[in-house]
Amino acid sequence: MDRKAIARAYKESRRPMGVYCVRNIHTGETLIGRSTDLPAVLNRERSSLRVGGHANRRLQQDWNALGADAFAFEVLDTLAWPESTPDFDPTADLLLLEGMWRERLHLEGGGSYTTAKTAGRT
Repeated sequence: MDRKAIARAYKESRRPMGVYCVRNIHTGETLIGRSTDLPAVLNRERSSLRVGGHANRRLQQDWNALGADAFAFEVLDTLAWPESTPDFDPTADLLLLEGMWRERLHLEGGGSYTTAKTAGRT
């Protein structure tokens, strides 16, 4: 396969979608989000923290103080792309799944970096 065919196949492939979190291992605080492209959003979260430009200031401050090793980047849950519905809009399903994870982690006693301003920004 030539490079153009590989690039085209990648662009046409369905990326894993679902809910993810950035977890502070020391405090248990989490930033929870949703995305239709989990590998890309986790890469973006990690990159913005590395360069010091993350939108969540508290998370960025903790990252600066504790370092990268104090954080885990996790996929919490995924949704499957339905084969029979090519125009499937996953927005409502992702919102519901994200809400369920926020509730579950809150009930387990974990704190949250997420505020009303940053909730679901990805």
